Amino acid sequence: QVQLVESGGGLVQAGNSLRLSCTASGRPLSTYAMAWFRQTPGKEREFVAAVTWDGSGTSYADSVKGRFTISRYNPNNTVRLQMNSLRPEDTAVYYCAARSSRWSIERTVSGYQYWGQGTQVTVSS
Repeated sequence: QVQLVESGGGLVQAGNSLRLSCTASGRPLSTYAMAWFRQTPGKEREFVAAVTWDGSGTSYADSVKGRFTISRYNPNNTVRLQMNSLRPEDTAVYYCAARSSRWSIERTVSGYQYWGQGTQVTVSS
């Protein structure tokens, strides 16, 4: 079983950038496809971005396409989410997730078996 820990959240002004990291332990990161989700109070957790185990395939929510980039470095068991041109509506708790079916891209919460504890991102206007 893999454990996931997110870091890199914080408070940033609109238009600026932030980079989130997710570090895995317990099993090699290469075992999993990975994704980022986000959630605001009173709303369902929503898909942000996903990447296959080898980085060959990625997928993004329309709301972040062109602004966010997901990447992974398996030797360091790390997945990152580079967030540029941030907007107040990007404010949320961001979660890292792992999926055992490592070749496929999945955009639903139920498609992921392992989750981190989340990191808060706040974008001020």
